[in-house]
Amino acid sequence: MKTQVPIRKIIHIDMDAFYASVEQLDNPDLRNKPVAVGGSSERGVVSAASYEARKFGVKSAMSSVIAKRNCPNLIFVKARFDRYKEISSQIRAIFLEYTDLVEPLSLDEAYLDVTENKKGIPSATLIAQEIREKIKEKTGLNASAGISINKFIAKVASDINKPNGQKTVNPEEVEEFLEQLQIRKFYGVGKVTAEKMYRLGIFKGIQLKDKSEEFLTENFGKSGKYYYNVVRGIHNSEVKADRIRKSLGAERTFSENIASEIFMMERLENIAEEIERRLKGSKVAGKTVTLKIKYSDFTLQTRSKTLPYYIASKAVILDTAKELLFQEKMKNSVRLLGITLSNLNTGKKETHEKEKVIAVQLKFDF
Repeated sequence: MKTQVPIRKIIHIDMDAFYASVEQLDNPDLRNKPVAVGGSSERGVVSAASYEARKFGVKSAMSSVIAKRNCPNLIFVKARFDRYKEISSQIRAIFLEYTDLVEPLSLDEAYLDVTENKKGIPSATLIAQEIREKIKEKTGLNASAGISINKFIAKVASDINKPNGQKTVNPEEVEEFLEQLQIRKFYGVGKVTAEKMYRLGIFKGIQLKDKSEEFLTENFGKSGKYYYNVVRGIHNSEVKADRIRKSLGAERTFSENIASEIFMMERLENIAEEIERRLKGSKVAGKTVTLKIKYSDFTLQTRSKTLPYYIASKAVILDTAKELLFQEKMKNSVRLLGITLSNLNTGKKETHEKEKVIAVQLKFDF
C-alpha cells in the first residue's frame, strides 16, 4: 500500500555562471567578453566560465591550455572567494525572507522548501520569480530557478531555461516531463553512465521507466534503485536547513593522461591547497584522507587513511595523500586525481528516515 504524503513545493535556485558573472559585474571591461576564473598557466584549470566563453566549449574543470585553444580571446582572472562569499550571503538573506528551510549546496545554489512560507504566497512559481528579481536588484546578478514537487525535479528544471529563466513542473506534469527528459539531463547520471544507458537502449526517461528495478540494479548497482524511483517522480529527501557536511574534497581531470608520479604529486599539491582553503572557509577539520584515482581506462580506485587527530593544513593533507599514492604501484596512466577529507568535526549526526512512496496526482496552486 502506498503512503501518500503532502506534496511539497520545492525551489532550486542556481546562479548563472556565478564566479565569472561576479568578475564581470565588478569589472565593466570584462562584460560581454569570454571570461574564465582560474589559472592561465600550463597546468591551470578553469574554475568557472562566462556564457560568452561557454559558446566556445570552455567549461569548468577544463585545462586552461585547452580552454585557451578553444577560445583564443579568453580572459583569465584569479578567483576571489571572499567576494563570492560576500554576495552569496546577500543572496541567502533573500532566501530567508521567504523560508527558514534553505539548504545551500554551494555558494551559488540552494534548495528552498516554500510549501509553507513566511509571505503566505500560495504559488511557488511566483515566489521563485520574486526571489530572482530581488537577487538582480540587490546584487546585479542573474539567477535561474526550477520549481516542482521534490528536490530532484526542481534541480533538473532549473537548468531548462538557463540563463536567467525558470521552469515549473506542476504535479500533473511530472510524469510526462520525466518520460520525455533526455537521460543525460537526469541529475546523477554522468557521462560514463549515460553512455552505458545508451548501449542498453535507454535514451529518455520513458525507456528508463520501462526497465525493472532488478534490471537497473543488476546493471548499475545501488544506483539502480535511485534511477528506478526518480523516473517515477519518487525522491523524498527533505530540504534540511541544518545540513551537515560529511566530507570535503576536490579533484582534477587532466587534459592528458599522466604516467609520471612526479607530475601526480604536483597535481596533488594543488588539490591539497584547494582543500585547505575550503576547510578554512567552512571552519572544519577531518581525520580521514581518501585518495581517488581514475585511470585512463576509466577504472576507479580509492585509498584511505584515518589519522588519530583532526587535520586541516595543506602540508599534512598532502603528506598523507602522497603516502597513499605510493602505497602500491600504479596499474595504468591516470586521468583524474582527487583528495577527500572526511570524518569531520561537525559534531552532529544526521538521521535518515525510511523512504516513503508518494503519489503525485494531487493538484494545488503551483
